[in-house]
Amino acid sequence: MEETATQRKLAAILVADVVGYSRLMRADEEATLASIKALRREVIGPSIAAHHGNIVKTMGDGLLIEFPSVVEAVRTAVEVQDIVRERNISVPVDRHVEFRVGINVGDIIVDGDDIYGDGVNIAARLEELAEPGGICLSDDAYNQIRDKLDYGFDELGERELKNIDRSVRVWRWQSKLTESAAQSPTETAASAQPEKVSIAVLPFDNMSGDPEQEYFSDGITEDLITDLSKISEMFVVARNATFTYKGKATLPQQIAEELSVRHVLEGSVRKAGIRLRITAQLIDASSGGHIWAERYDRVLTDIFALQDEITEKIVSALKVKLTKGEERQVANRYTQNLGAYDHFLRGRAYQARTTKETNTQAQEMFEKAIELDQNFAGAYAQLSYSHFREWLYQWSDDPGALDRALEAAQKAVDLDDSLPLAQMYLGWAHSFKRQHQEAITEAKRAIELDPNFAEGHAYLGMIMSVAGRPEEGVKMLKKAMHLDPHYPPIYLFFLGFGRYAMGQYEEAIAESKRALTRSPDHFSTHRTLAIIFSELGREEEAQAEVAEMLRISPNATLRDQIERMPVPFRDDATLERYMDWLRKAGLPE
Repeated sequence: MEETATQRKLAAILVADVVGYSRLMRADEEATLASIKALRREVIGPSIAAHHGNIVKTMGDGLLIEFPSVVEAVRTAVEVQDIVRERNISVPVDRHVEFRVGINVGDIIVDGDDIYGDGVNIAARLEELAEPGGICLSDDAYNQIRDKLDYGFDELGERELKNIDRSVRVWRWQSKLTESAAQSPTETAASAQPEKVSIAVLPFDNMSGDPEQEYFSDGITEDLITDLSKISEMFVVARNATFTYKGKATLPQQIAEELSVRHVLEGSVRKAGIRLRITAQLIDASSGGHIWAERYDRVLTDIFALQDEITEKIVSALKVKLTKGEERQVANRYTQNLGAYDHFLRGRAYQARTTKETNTQAQEMFEKAIELDQNFAGAYAQLSYSHFREWLYQWSDDPGALDRALEAAQKAVDLDDSLPLAQMYLGWAHSFKRQHQEAITEAKRAIELDPNFAEGHAYLGMIMSVAGRPEEGVKMLKKAMHLDPHYPPIYLFFLGFGRYAMGQYEEAIAESKRALTRSPDHFSTHRTLAIIFSELGREEEAQAEVAEMLRISPNATLRDQIERMPVPFRDDATLERYMDWLRKAGLPE
């Protein structure tokens, strides 16, 4: 048999290994294999191909991959780790499939279809040093990405590696969620927000025996989150993150660990006729003990005073001091009209479903709430958002929907200038009117009123990106993702666009692809990718993205994009340039 010739070359080597593979296989062999195969097929393989990597070999629980540069290897590793982390959000902790990754650059020996040498051995030893969901780089590899990528690596110092005759300086990357999972609840809360009291408000259980009352218990929870979020000395996890635990039997200590907080509030609501029973308990995750617990039996008309009382009890139990302005904000209820409040809560429940039909139902509920209380600022704010979505998603042919969104948001602010949601929606409407300075002013006011307002930070980030200030925009988006570890995929769309506006094309592509793994039919993300690929001269990829746009919206045209572009470009020249890239990619006139 003819021997295969060997050769030497310089390459970037990535070694990845599944954490706890034997334990996962013992627990459920078929499910584990199916999960790993799905990740290789849907996430790892496409990412490696996109960054020009070559899989040298696969093992049951690991991969050996060669890349032409360390930059491409690190981009792949971070992209895959972030997507895997997001996929794990909806999976029980004991079924998480996580990877450790080691990356090195060095001289390797290529022998047929395999590679050998110290360069490979060092990458394998670095993988063993990585935390679950983390990445370790050699100093040689880190020097190749220094000042080229801003993923944020921490130096671990010189390390002795098994069977390597010299020490190696090691650098480590970890996602925020991965870092928190590696610590105890007390350590996590202290490192995440050392200067603030941290709390997660879990969805209150509906004990009414009637699923139709779910909107009411959810509404009570959301209002408590909103009230506590206004307090500057507190770090309050966003609703989007805590509601992922709805209906799940998860220990408060585990939730606190996963969300990087010290305290957890849980409770229940029972509504029967005019009678109302609410239980609430505040738990210290470090000990599992109750700091405060109470049961309230009241009549329904006491609901507003009761919400204020629960908030005050939490603040007192946690020894948080409120400024005079915060005292007024926290005590400021939406309305004192019970019927208006009930319609408002029903409207929010409809609005959460994001369909044309439920949006119309939400509008009707908010309009009824306003009929009952014409000074109900919160109802005007939510009505503004329903009109905006009607315009954005083209759920009606009425060109005045955006104007009505702006008018309703302005009315909400006129009635109550301390309502963060109203300020945010007003800023968003101004942005789509290309009134960018007004948009930034209003959106900034929203997060001044509510420092924990993840959505407010995200929307301000996008507003700044389209207004020509993408560096500030990206910073705001990262803050939003910190406040809401279970952030919605639209934040990734915003971040992808911000990266593109900064000229960071590869990072923009990576963030946009991450968005599509969670929301494959998001039209605007495919459009952003089509523009980027077209501008880079990657015609086949640009055309493929336009094909996706037309799959999602078969009647999409350039004229339609100009008239209702869901990204409010700051000037006509910018918009026209983007239209040229879409035209080149094949979007019909």
